[in-house]
Amino acid sequence: MDFDLPADLVDYLGKLDDFIEREIEPLQRANDNERFFDHRREWARTDWDRGGLPRTEWEALLHEARARADRAGFFRYALPEEYGGAGGSNLWMAVIREHLAARGLGLHNDLQNEHSIVGNFPVVIMLRDFGSPAQKEEFIRGSLDGTHRFAFGLTEPNHGSDATHMETRAVRESRGGRAGWRIDGEKMWTTGMHVATHCIVFARTSGEAGAAKGITAFLVPADSEGVVIEEYLWTFNMPTDHPRVSFTNVWVPEDALFGPPEGGLALAQAFVHENRIRQAASSLGAAVFCVQESARYARERQPFGKALAENQAIQWPLVELATQIEMLRLLIRKTAWEMDRMPHPEVERRLSDRVSMCNYWANRLVCEAADRAMQVHGGIGYSRHKPFEHIYRHHRRYRITEGSEEIQMRKVAAYLFGYIKRG
Repeated sequence: MDFDLPADLVDYLGKLDDFIEREIEPLQRANDNERFFDHRREWARTDWDRGGLPRTEWEALLHEARARADRAGFFRYALPEEYGGAGGSNLWMAVIREHLAARGLGLHNDLQNEHSIVGNFPVVIMLRDFGSPAQKEEFIRGSLDGTHRFAFGLTEPNHGSDATHMETRAVRESRGGRAGWRIDGEKMWTTGMHVATHCIVFARTSGEAGAAKGITAFLVPADSEGVVIEEYLWTFNMPTDHPRVSFTNVWVPEDALFGPPEGGLALAQAFVHENRIRQAASSLGAAVFCVQESARYARERQPFGKALAENQAIQWPLVELATQIEMLRLLIRKTAWEMDRMPHPEVERRLSDRVSMCNYWANRLVCEAADRAMQVHGGIGYSRHKPFEHIYRHHRRYRITEGSEEIQMRKVAAYLFGYIKRG
């Protein structure tokens, strides 16, 4: 067994660092863009006069960083070659995600809104695997050039983790001589709806509540009559782009059907494993940053005439975190490596529990690491002049989203106790 990273991957990380130092860090320093990353970040990013939405200047800066990364050949790395990418593997993406997050808060990688110079493209993969030829032609190209943006309408006010009991309904209805569907219902946490051109709406079209079959996905234009953003939900970490959206007598033509009729949940599950392993790697990287910064500060800080690092009350909690980081890194990379060695459909049957282990534990670990970093740094650690409170507030949400840790632990238990047979 060889645990060394491939030489070409190490070289790629070096190229990323060089690009960040040449292109991204100067952009972050220009025009007081540091206000989006220093103690002013929540104020600078949030347009309080528009209901807490992201400021247009903030989103424009993120767009410029991604555009530079795209021109440099990094942004689409994870995409297949036919879409301008390099077909990046799960292992490489896990290592890259950890590496970028371990650099700390910055324009190169700000996960509050899934921004990174190495992008993640779940909707493109969904379109590739489930879209009609016409949908692939229009929407894949549009999502890459920025003319099409997608929100995801799955979660509902009364049904969070359990999508099978969704109350949104779609029924066949023709209008103006055209066959189509009428959609009625309500969705929560429809992230990005303020700039979306389309919302991927999941609705029950047949079957009983609680049945996995009978849910269908639709590509609904965001400006359709009857689509209303009811409110933006203010969160632990602002700004917010997470609205509650109602769909009342919304009509779409037959060609808005996305994926197999009655089999829409397959779309929702299609990219969950890649997303979870990459998100776990990002949380791991943020935990690494918190521990390293705490160790550095403890060596420099000298209360009562000696380095803070000499106290075992400081050493031991960081030692435990560092130990968990090392163990988790091995599990994440092994799991990602195994994912790369099997067809995508097999991942659900053979590795789903391992992916869940990586994800829920990484999200819990980074919250513990950020909390400990605040404690080690004392008052300044609690302030917004250090990034730890931001890291905590952001990553805390991942213990709920991407599948709550309880849902993921239930998946692990299903394999452990034989309710699901591996393979």
